[in-house]
Amino acid sequence: MRRIKKNQQLTELLQLLRKTAIENNAAVWRRVASDLEKPTRKRRIVNIYKIEKYAQDNEVVVVPGKVLGTGELTKKVTVAAYNFSDEAYKKIKERGNPLSIKELLEKNPQGKKIRLMC
Repeated sequence: MRRIKKNQQLTELLQLLRKTAIENNAAVWRRVASDLEKPTRKRRIVNIYKIEKYAQDNEVVVVPGKVLGTGELTKKVTVAAYNFSDEAYKKIKERGNPLSIKELLEKNPQGKKIRLMC
């Protein structure tokens, strides 16, 4: 029989996302929770160049997965993700603001003016 380990931090984040989605009637947090529930190999992987292409200046972007460092970022954006590569974190830090999903959830529980990158 195969034993499955559970990530306690992810479980707590999922519960917080669902609770906030219900309390604030914010469908974006429900969608982020459902995307993060997927197996690791099926989670979103977004490169910097994709954020550069689709995000606008001074926008908030949520990636329910990992952000990788391929590409250049010229816009000032706030990027919230479950995980960042070291290179992506540095590039976003130079121009914008990298956050965890939990930090963004605390700042914006209503889920207003957020672009979901999938």
